[in-house]
Amino acid sequence: MRLTVRTNLAMRTLMHCAVNEGQVVRKQEVAKSCDASENHLAQVIHKLAQAGFITTVRGRSGGLKLSRPPASIRVGEVVRCFEASVPFTQCMETDPLAAANCPLVDACRLKFAFGTALEAFYASLDRLTLVDLIKDNSGLRRMLTVA
Repeated sequence: MRLTVRTNLAMRTLMHCAVNEGQVVRKQEVAKSCDASENHLAQVIHKLAQAGFITTVRGRSGGLKLSRPPASIRVGEVVRCFEASVPFTQCMETDPLAAANCPLVDACRLKFAFGTALEAFYASLDRLTLVDLIKDNSGLRRMLTVA
């Protein structure tokens, strides 16, 4: 299993905002610290804002900031936001025609096994909040703190 680049950027962006809680951080600063293109990051920021994780501020001194306390942002919630629309396997497609392309779909038990594993994966991530990722993490704070 591998998470998408967007999910990775989303978590990095949220950690950047959490380290600089209460401040508006600029997209350029986040892109630089995440080693990401600003265009790709803009798409992630847009989705984070739509999902209510961040607030964007327009204008000359604009940027982004957390819209909720970091202790209320669960890692599993963020990962679901970015990954849930991507089916883990072909048989888990929501489109019945796509799922039916698997010749084993009527007799295979793997879909259930994968579903159970994904639930456990998300349950594990749901136990972590953004605070857990940044608390007592001086190395991360040195890398992400905006001067």
